[in-house]
Amino acid sequence: MILEIATLIVKPKLTNQFEEDFKVASKYIRAIDGYIEHNLQKCLEQSNKYMLQVKWEKLENHTKDFRESKEYIKWKELLHHYYDPFQVVEHFECLFENKNK
Repeated sequence: MILEIATLIVKPKLTNQFEEDFKVASKYIRAIDGYIEHNLQKCLEQSNKYMLQVKWEKLENHTKDFRESKEYIKWKELLHHYYDPFQVVEHFECLFENKNK
């Protein structure tokens, strides 16, 4: 499993519309093979800063299957104009995990 993390800085005064459009855009990422789940976190200290976390079966599900899809074009049209600066996206692989029951 691969965890994609994107730090999103949304233009001030556009956060409410971004959050609504993100809900709409979510259907496009869910449609991709290898998609597991995603969530959007809002920063408590900086109201226009978000963290997107997406779990993929493998890296190529994001870098190839999603980014080369017609769904990505729709995702991009809905969301990319909100970011300033453009988002930083990184991928992580779990080395250790500990959970409470």
